[in-house]
Amino acid sequence: MTTTITKNKHRIFLSTFFFMSGFSFATWASRIPTIKMAFGFNEAELGSILLAMPIGSLLGLPISGWLVSKYNSRVPLAVGYGLNALSLALIGFTHATISLVAAVVLFAFTTRIFNISVNTQAITLQKQFSQKIIGSFHGFWSTGGIAGVAFSTFLLEFNTPIQTHFLIVAIITLLITCYSYRYLLKNDRAEKGNKIIVGKPDPYILYLGLVVFFSAICEGGMFDWSGIYFKEVLDVKIFTYGYLIFMTFMAASRFLSDIIISRFGMPATYIMSATFIVSGIGLAIIVPQFWTAMIGFSLVGFGTAAVIPMSYALAGASKKYSPGMAISIIATYSITGMLLGPPLIGYLAHAFNLRVSFIVFGFCGLMLIPISQLFFKYQKSVLAEEV
Repeated sequence: MTTTITKNKHRIFLSTFFFMSGFSFATWASRIPTIKMAFGFNEAELGSILLAMPIGSLLGLPISGWLVSKYNSRVPLAVGYGLNALSLALIGFTHATISLVAAVVLFAFTTRIFNISVNTQAITLQKQFSQKIIGSFHGFWSTGGIAGVAFSTFLLEFNTPIQTHFLIVAIITLLITCYSYRYLLKNDRAEKGNKIIVGKPDPYILYLGLVVFFSAICEGGMFDWSGIYFKEVLDVKIFTYGYLIFMTFMAASRFLSDIIISRFGMPATYIMSATFIVSGIGLAIIVPQFWTAMIGFSLVGFGTAAVIPMSYALAGASKKYSPGMAISIIATYSITGMLLGPPLIGYLAHAFNLRVSFIVFGFCGLMLIPISQLFFKYQKSVLAEEV
């Protein structure tokens, strides 16, 4: 039996990985305007570069699922994250478009492997606690994002080159990975449910996948375009403000999400999430001023925060797949949405303008309501059949 001290130690170091993952991703996302300027990309060209992310992620789909089913999840977690740090550093040192694309593909590929592994650890560790802890892990990811964008803002004030910035973060990441590896869960490989079953889609997984897909479009788009929105639409010199307020409220919501879910239930929480996203985006688009955009982006951050942690937790309870494989399938929808969102916004911004393109986020937020309710209706019917 795992002792309280041991499981809490696992929780602390697993939270550290979530934190550093958010820090690394925010490091990349916050310097996208720098990359856009350095290479002279227009919105459509930047959108094409960002399309390399979902390609790299989808390439990692079969490999991440295979690794989690073959090894204990801490092995692909540590190796994947170490390679992720190296790929981040490579992005900073690229000078040609083709090498930039290659580095971004590698960054997305290794992010995919790490994400599946770290969420498998989280679902497994949750079983050792009576209270919900999944939301707090994702809260640490968002907190890491806040720290990452704050660090980026600090370095921008001193005109720190992107090469130096990314290299510092990569070295810190590698050191933490090497030290924390010993404190991750061992022997968590599932004995069954490790293979994808080809055939008619499982409605349980399909509905959850669509929910996280639409939520992830909002997340991915806000990650990559919030800084550019503040820079080009609002003409704000310190363009990281938009990203920072979005991540701050996302982190706050994720730490509160376990309490909110316990009080109101998951069906109502999905509806509240959608309401916050739609109202926040609407405010930022209709009144494109600094403070209204800050309020709007904070509402979007608060709204998107709980959706993916809730959906991962529900996926871990799948009767058809092991937690690792279920999360791998759901994460395919999540990462695809998160990484297709940015290029979609880029193409729409080039065709119309950036304000108009942000309407996509409102539509995606609205879609959370019917799809989530279809999921709970299906879940209820399955439970009724079992009884």
